Amino acid sequence: MSFLKPKTHIEQGDIVILYLSVNSMHAIEAVPTIVNKKGETIAHIFQTPYGSLKVQSIIGVEYGSRVELSKGWAYVLQPNPELWTQTLPHRTQIIYTPDISMILHQLEVRPGAVVVESGTGSGSLSHYFLRALKPTGHLHTFDFHEARADQARDEFKRHGLGDFVTVYHRDVCNLGFTSELDGVADAVFLDLPAPDLAVPHAFKALKLSGGRFCSFSPCIEQSQRCINGLIKLGFTEICSMEVLQQESVIKTRSLPVIDLEFLKMPKSSEANSIDDSKAKEPKELKKYLTSSCPQVLPGHTGFLTFATLPPNIPKA
Repeated sequence: MSFLKPKTHIEQGDIVILYLSVNSMHAIEAVPTIVNKKGETIAHIFQTPYGSLKVQSIIGVEYGSRVELSKGWAYVLQPNPELWTQTLPHRTQIIYTPDISMILHQLEVRPGAVVVESGTGSGSLSHYFLRALKPTGHLHTFDFHEARADQARDEFKRHGLGDFVTVYHRDVCNLGFTSELDGVADAVFLDLPAPDLAVPHAFKALKLSGGRFCSFSPCIEQSQRCINGLIKLGFTEICSMEVLQQESVIKTRSLPVIDLEFLKMPKSSEANSIDDSKAKEPKELKKYLTSSCPQVLPGHTGFLTFATLPPNIPKA
C-alpha cells in the first residue's frame, strides 16, 4: 500500500526502494519470507553489489533510514512514480520523465479528471496519471496483450491503487474503448503502433464539453497519419513536438589572467617591446564557475502529438 499516501514507517507488504546510488536502485517487497523455485518457503534475503539484506529487518524501519548490508549500507525510500520508473520490471519499452512531464502538463491532468490510456505496457506512465488523478479521479487503461493487462491489474492492487484504475484487455484500434466510456473522458492518451486507427474511438470517448488528446509515436510517419485523422474529426490546436533532455555540466575551472596594462603605454623602443612580451605572460590563475553541455546527449525517444477537441462537436 506504499503508493497510496505518504507513510512514515515500512509495513509488511510495502514496496520499498532500496537506494544504493543514483544508478543503482531496486524495488523490493517488504515480506519476511518468499517461496523459491522448488516451492519451499525460505527467508527473504535480497542480494546487492554491497552484500545481502535480510528483508525482515527493514519492516518497522522509518522511510529514509540507512540500513546495513553485509558489506555496506543503503537507504530505504518510499516509492513514487519517478523512482518506480527507474526500477520497475520492463514488460515493454517505457516512457520516461521528460516526456511524461510534458504529457501531464498538456493533458491538464488533475484530481477528479477521467483519463483513458492505451496501451498500459509496463505501467510507468499509469503511475504518474494515478498520482495526479487521486483521490477523486479515475484512469481507464487498455492493453491488447492479456498477460500484460493481468500483470498490471495485479500490480496496481498491490500498490494500493486499485480503486482509482480499471484495466482492460482489449484491442482498441479495432474494438474501441467500450460504449460505457463514450463521452466520459477529459483526456485520452495513445501509445500504439497505429494511433490513427484509434483516433475515432478517442473522439467518442472524450466529453461533449471537449477535452485533450495526446499520442506518443517513435516515427514521424505515425504522427503524420495521426494528425490527418485528428483534422478530419475537427480537432484543433494540433502540434507535434520532441522533448530532448539536456543537463548543463557545472565545473570550477582555473584560467590564466593576463595583465593588459601594457596596452595603455605607447610603444617607443625595442626595450618596451621586450617588456610588453613579458607583460603578456599570465601572472596568476583565477577560478571561475563555468557551464557547458555534456559530451553525450540523450537521443530521440518519440514524437508527442497533442490536440484539443472543442466543445459541442456532433458525434454521429
